[in-house]
Amino acid sequence: MAGLSDLAGRLPKTELHVHIEGTLEPQMMFALAARNGVDLPYADVEEVRAAYRFTNLQSFLDIYYQGAALLRTPDDFYDLMAAYLEKAAGDGVRHAEIFFDPQSHTARGIGFEIFMRGFRDAISDARRRLGISADLILCFLRHLSGEEAVATIMEAEPFLDGVIGVGIDSSERGRPPELFEEAYARARELGLRAVAHAGEEGPPEYVSGALDALGAERIDHGVRSLEDADLVDRLRREQIPLTVCPLSNVALHVVEDMSLHPLSAMMDAGLLVSINSDDPAYFGGYIGDNYRKAQQAFGLGEETIIALARNSIESSFLDGPRKTALVEELEAVSAGDEG
Repeated sequence: MAGLSDLAGRLPKTELHVHIEGTLEPQMMFALAARNGVDLPYADVEEVRAAYRFTNLQSFLDIYYQGAALLRTPDDFYDLMAAYLEKAAGDGVRHAEIFFDPQSHTARGIGFEIFMRGFRDAISDARRRLGISADLILCFLRHLSGEEAVATIMEAEPFLDGVIGVGIDSSERGRPPELFEEAYARARELGLRAVAHAGEEGPPEYVSGALDALGAERIDHGVRSLEDADLVDRLRREQIPLTVCPLSNVALHVVEDMSLHPLSAMMDAGLLVSINSDDPAYFGGYIGDNYRKAQQAFGLGEETIIALARNSIESSFLDGPRKTALVEELEAVSAGDEG
């Protein structure tokens, strides 16, 4: 068995909490700006990275949307998705369920036919070339209205091939899940699964609201759930998956230091937790980096790292046979049988 430092990168896993627009690396920013004739307010890559000193979620979102505005053509969206899938495959990801923010693009006149073509082509090519599969989760921007979310899911209806679910992201404070109940109901009518960001900056009640009002099957972040004992009991009893993103939580000051992150406490409480990267280009690392930093911070042993990878598979929306095959692969690799 390899050392713990590279075990996380070798283990088969899924990634369930990653925003494709949040994988836009500074080098690609400059390439897209040159391709599309856009002037950036940064002199070079180092100046871009220097701007990644966030004080909270909103300070990050300001730069996030500035980067997303560089995406304009199917080739742009293809390149973005292809680059992420290449990195994910290198970190042992066999399947990813990837968030995208259509309202960030349609508001700029970039239609579904543009970004969906780029995403789908890149996913198809990566499956053939790298053996990684991916599905898409359409996210409603939480700082916009529930009515706009309904309009978005209706606009998306002809373009849902490869989309398996809906979610909500962006600013959480003051934006309870109940605002998006109608949009989620429409998504369910279209056969889509439901996830929701909750309990990152928002209170534990937003986690309960996402479960009850939106029918969320998986909670993205959920780190503040520990503040409510009854909610913890429910999450443990129902084994509702929580997609936790340690480096993101530190970068956005949800916690001030990795040593203070509630990951270990969540696992000790019997919660179904997986490790993910969120917006890795901005927060200092992809999924393998998140595993390694968590291992170092908490002294996670081999069994715990394997359990986290297994949790990611069990928490996915893959069908039963594919989950079984991935768990069997995980067991073979963890036993030192990579062939």
